[in-house]
Amino acid sequence: MSSLPFTLKDPALFNNEAYCHGEWIGAKSGKRFSVEDPGSGQCFTSCPDLGEEDVDAVVRSSQKAFEEYRLLNPRTRAELLLKWHHLIRESRDDIATILTYETGKPLSEAFGEIDYATGFTWWFAGEAERIRGDISTPSAPGRRVLVIKQPIGVCAALVPWNFPIAMILRKVGAALAAGCTMIAKPSPETPLTTLTLAYLAEKAGFPKGVFNVMTTSNENTPSLSEAICKHPLVQKVSFTGSTRVGSIIASHCAVGLKKVTFELGGNCPFIIFDDANQDLALAQLTSLKWRHAGQACVTANRIYVQEGIYEKFLTKLVEHAKTIKLGHGSMESVTMGPLTTQRGVDKAKSQVKDALQRGAKIAHKCQVPSDSELRNGYFFGPTILRDMDSSMLVTQEESFAPIAGLYKFKTEAEAVKLANDTDMGLASYVFTRDVNRSWRMMEQLEAGMIGLNTGSSSAAESPFGGMKMSGYGKESGKDVAIAEYLISKTITMTVESASL
Repeated sequence: MSSLPFTLKDPALFNNEAYCHGEWIGAKSGKRFSVEDPGSGQCFTSCPDLGEEDVDAVVRSSQKAFEEYRLLNPRTRAELLLKWHHLIRESRDDIATILTYETGKPLSEAFGEIDYATGFTWWFAGEAERIRGDISTPSAPGRRVLVIKQPIGVCAALVPWNFPIAMILRKVGAALAAGCTMIAKPSPETPLTTLTLAYLAEKAGFPKGVFNVMTTSNENTPSLSEAICKHPLVQKVSFTGSTRVGSIIASHCAVGLKKVTFELGGNCPFIIFDDANQDLALAQLTSLKWRHAGQACVTANRIYVQEGIYEKFLTKLVEHAKTIKLGHGSMESVTMGPLTTQRGVDKAKSQVKDALQRGAKIAHKCQVPSDSELRNGYFFGPTILRDMDSSMLVTQEESFAPIAGLYKFKTEAEAVKLANDTDMGLASYVFTRDVNRSWRMMEQLEAGMIGLNTGSSSAAESPFGGMKMSGYGKESGKDVAIAEYLISKTITMTVESASL
């Protein structure tokens, strides 16, 4: 602990071993991988590099736990979730510190993620007791039909590095509320907060094996994930990540006909009409676009501004960008941290270079810090590009970086066409004061989530998920999210007439 670049109020919250059946374990191979601080580029700890040979024992632990946990009273499951929720809230300061050092995001955003994420533990604690079956009288005489809902079994969560706490609690919260057990495979960049959550789940009283965590390197991630997906005892897989990897996961799960939930690529349009409240649009855009240095699936990837306000709005956006303080996330004055990986920086540079070669112009670019302590960090300054068009990589791909590309449009029909000109459909945002236009846009935009005069489209009580190549299935929300972890059994029975 003395070698860590931070101190914790409760050192027990820091764990760097994998977790199975209530025990901290290493890899059978004995190998480990390094965890880096994106703000400095320095390795500060390591975790076990589990391989496919480690999968069977972990899955069998989860299956053993499932056989008992599935029978637990829903009220008891709810109480365990609430206890876990309160322990996470009590450890908020320490968890935020760990989160900042493994993701790079500023402390203020780390606290924001924890507050957002614990909305799921609170919500699913309530959902545990709302699972209901059904009973009906069919057309055939003398019969009754019952439908009962039961937990599907051992589940797996394959989660990304950008919001590691939120992704875990959104998936695991639903599974545990339903009566399933869960194996989490965090990203190699951000395993530590997941291990902290596992420690607190044990402290909350969840039985051994209900929540297991497998850590692994980028090198072993493909084979380990495949082994989890194809294991015969795993019944459900929830994956958040890129569309490309989602397609691979889908093929693995098809082998055993596993139930799957996918939240994949975004490429989300943000449309601002001439009649919009520009100050509101600016506030929502900047909160959405710059959060975690643009590394969010629901971020504004393509910003369409109607021609009548294009120049005025661009000026306002540039002025706001000038107030951003770039630096290490642990510094209180910092409002934007580094990207989480070097490959993210390389991709961002490539996208900007491509846009400039195709006619875009830089309206603003924040300089990367030159401090000796930050020189090796994965920094990319917030960059605003003007005169964008559909030929550019930024238009066609998720940036996952603080690149704000502005496009000009004339008519509503043109805005709809441009917004829908992507194979993804996670979220779309529209700013207008015209209620009729709001309804038309809501119905015509091809996205699973629509933000009308807001840049916030996610909460525990509302369904989260996309369409087209952005995936299928829903996370969070009433009924739909927990249904992803349930099976329905139909029982048909004969009721004989009473003898006279």
